[in-house]
This record gives sequence, structure tokens and C-alpha cells, in this order.
Amino acid sequence: MDKKNSGNENIEHIYYTVQARDKYAALKRVADYYPEIFAIVFCRTRAETQEIADALIKDGYNADALHGDLSQSQRDFVMKRYRSKSLQMLVATDVAARGIDVDDVSHVIHFNLADDPESYTHRSGRTARAGKSGTSIVICTPRDVSKLREIEKFAGCSFKKAMVPDGFEVCEKQLMALVRKVHHVKVDQKTLERYLPQVYEELAELSREDIIHRFMSIEFNRFAEYYRNAPDLNGSGPKGESKPPKSGSVRFFINLGKMDGLDDATMSRFIAENSEFPVTDITWCEVKNTFTLCDVTIASSDKLMKALHGAFYQDRMVRVESRGNRDAGIASKRLRGKDGRHRGERGSFQKGKSFGKSFGKSSSSFKRRK
Repeated sequence: MDKKNSGNENIEHIYYTVQARDKYAALKRVADYYPEIFAIVFCRTRAETQEIADALIKDGYNADALHGDLSQSQRDFVMKRYRSKSLQMLVATDVAARGIDVDDVSHVIHFNLADDPESYTHRSGRTARAGKSGTSIVICTPRDVSKLREIEKFAGCSFKKAMVPDGFEVCEKQLMALVRKVHHVKVDQKTLERYLPQVYEELAELSREDIIHRFMSIEFNRFAEYYRNAPDLNGSGPKGESKPPKSGSVRFFINLGKMDGLDDATMSRFIAENSEFPVTDITWCEVKNTFTLCDVTIASSDKLMKALHGAFYQDRMVRVESRGNRDAGIASKRLRGKDGRHRGERGSFQKGKSFGKSFGKSSSSFKRRK
């Protein structure tokens, strides 16, 4: 193996295998699993780079985008924030990341694999600089695994398959990170002294254990609640999807779930009312934490796709995917136009138009936009 193709020996190469729809959820799971992460996230296109960065920012992460559509002043501003560690994740394209010289990058995350093995080596080389160690993480789909073997041959590295951390593992990492922060925090005793008598009086009836439990809960409850029913992102698909829909029905994946305040009943009503067909046309519906699987009769399937796909629910774009059925050939023709695109995609939506008849708060939050 030519030395110029060999990867840095201080880099650990790991990969997670998930379904395409779960890649963003896996990215967030990785970020939460490493509380001190200081990473570069690589995407293929400028549009995807901006989309992922915007989603991370909206979800509360310290992130920003770096791509060719930014002006030089914008690039400089983003890089200044990243070098000062005001950002934990820099989402970038390969071209925009050229020339980035930051020594403390802990992780390189490949949201999408590069087009060739050499680019993977260049990406991964952003970490483990100045004698430090680093981790290169690939979030891939099952069909991408063969590309990893090509990279291994080219770069002389070895990929380790890892499981996407579950909710318990993430919460444990976050809790221990908080404990270490408390243990090492610098205490300004002089400034605190004037307030301590009141503090001691307020907490007098609590034991040492009570104070620790309550203090940790202030910071930890948010993570514990978020991950309480977190889905398993590993494997070939969500539980229940292996059983095919009944003949005459089409299965759909919708990126709305319990986290959006929906359950099986309200989701069924939401779909039916906004797609303008009877709720009885939904033959099965199961709402998960971050997504929903539902079966709809073929007669109503194109109405669902046209009404929901690309629309907005509480300022979040709704994504609908057909999972196929025993009449897949019929469904495919009905759901797609001559150009192969789903009917009812974003370009045909009227800005600000509301849908739904009497779905309460949800109908006013569901809109189509250009």
C-alpha cells in the first residue's frame, strides 16, 4: 500500500448502518452520545449541507453550514465561530472544507460518503492532528457498506461496525458529563459567600442525596424525557414494518410522530381530514416516537401523497414515502408522474393555505408553502 494512501493510525474508523429516513436521527444521536464533540459533518451538496445545518440549529445544537453559496465574509464569520469553539458541529461540503486548519477536531462525520475513496481519506484527515487521536464516523445505509470495503483497500484502514446508541446509553453519557462538569467547575467562594446563608436556609430540610438528585435533574430531565421512548435506529427497519400491508392497501412512512403531539387516533384523523378521504380508508396506523407508518387503500393513496408530501406541519416539512404493497406496480404508477417525481411535491403548493376541517390546533399548523 502506498504511504500516500494510508490513513492516520490515530483515527478510529467506525460506521453505523441505518435506514435512509433515520440518518438525521442517527446524527443527532451521535452528537448527544459525545457531549464534548467538536466535529465536521460532511454532506455531498450545498443544499443538503444547509438543510442539515438548519435542522441542527432548530433542534438546539451549536452548528452552522460552510458551502460555496456563502460569501467570503460569511465563510470567515462561520470559521471564526468554529475555531473559537462557539460551534460544536460544522456542516460542510468537500470543496468548502478545503484549507480548514483546526487541530482539535474530535470527530469527522460522513452524513453521506464521498464519491471516491481518496476524498474519504482527505475528510478523515481533518481529525487526529498534531499527534492527537480522533474518530471518523460513517452514517450509511445497508447498500453503502460495499463502498466501505473499497475505502479500506485504498486507505489501508479498517472499519468497525457499531450500534447506534440507544436512549439509555445517551442519557448515561450526558449524566456523567454533567457530573464531571460539576466536579471540575471553578468555585468563586468570595462572590458566593453573601448568598450562602439564604441558600443553606432554603435547602436545610434536604439531605445531601436529595440536593444531588434535584440539582442533577434540573439539567438532566430534558434528555431523559426526550429519550424515554427513543426508537432503535439499528437494523433493517422499525418494528412492525416487516409485515406487509393487506392486499389493496399501500403502506406509507410519514415523518411525524409522538414527538409532534400525535398518537394513533389523532394521526389517523389528521391524515384523513387533510387528505379529504374517510378515516376508514386508513386500514392500519402505528405512531412511533419520530415517525408514523400507516396503510391506506389504493383508492385514497394518491390523495394522501398529494395533500401531505412537502407540506408543513408546525413549521416542519412533512415527508411521505410509499413503502409499497402487493399491488406495488399499480401504486407506483398512481403515486408518480411521468417525470418520476411524487405528485403534489413542493412546487405546486400555495403559500399560506391551511388544510384540515376541524382538527383543533393541528389544522391551523398544517400548511402548504412554495
